[in-house]
Amino acid sequence: MPVYTTYAIKPEIYGFNFVLLCLSSIFIAAAGYIINDYFDLNIDMVNKPDKMVVDKIIHRRWTIAWHQILSITGIAIGFYLDYHNKIFLLGLSHIVCVTLLFIYSISLKKKFLIGNIIISLLTAWVILVVTWCENYNIIYSTNSLGINKILRETFLFAGFAFIISLIREVVKDMEDIEGDRRYGCKTMPIIWGINATKVFVAVWLIVLIAVLVIAQAYAVHLHWWLSIGYCTLLIIIPLLVIFRRLFTAKTAEDFHSLSSLIKLVMLTGILSMFFFRYYA
Repeated sequence: MPVYTTYAIKPEIYGFNFVLLCLSSIFIAAAGYIINDYFDLNIDMVNKPDKMVVDKIIHRRWTIAWHQILSITGIAIGFYLDYHNKIFLLGLSHIVCVTLLFIYSISLKKKFLIGNIIISLLTAWVILVVTWCENYNIIYSTNSLGINKILRETFLFAGFAFIISLIREVVKDMEDIEGDRRYGCKTMPIIWGINATKVFVAVWLIVLIAVLVIAQAYAVHLHWWLSIGYCTLLIIIPLLVIFRRLFTAKTAEDFHSLSSLIKLVMLTGILSMFFFRYYA
């Protein structure tokens, strides 16, 4: 980040260590995906029989083993980075993430909203953990302006990640309502109904779009024209399309299409980070 150069701050995580940090997050996320599919085998046979991983790509007897291998590797990388850098409790935070993903898979995902919030918080943590690794610089640095820039950008992207992930999780619940209902889940669409759930999603879409529009108004004063064009065309307009299509969606295929479009917006949102390297 240019602010490090401007204020002569040496980052704790860069180069190979940054690659390790990314890998640890990928391993833990993959482990969570595998264990979730393991416990959702019966539900997935109803909701998405053609897209199952367990028993088709990974044999069921190997699922737990792969979950343990990936989880332990991700945690071990966290402790390695703790030991070799001035980072506090990264390894412990990885243990918490693995534990939450396991509990989510066996219980929380079947409950009203709490599972959606847990996944959204963990998605936001993927952004926050990078700044967490810079906690030594944040605590001890005298360059408050530089640190304020780092924190502002971190919470901007973490907030985006939380909201867009929450939206997608609830849309997925609407897509999977038939299998979830058959196996006793208590997700929002089952408890509230599809129409009320659509209103919940619409409210969060409005909040997200409003925040992004305000951010673009701020960017106008900074003359970040390339960033404004990118955000408008590849984030805000697709969100408006999602909002419009939300209320016409009826079938599982409709909600799956919405979920795919939301994932695309998640990707374009992540890629917008490059503009902060260019402008910040």
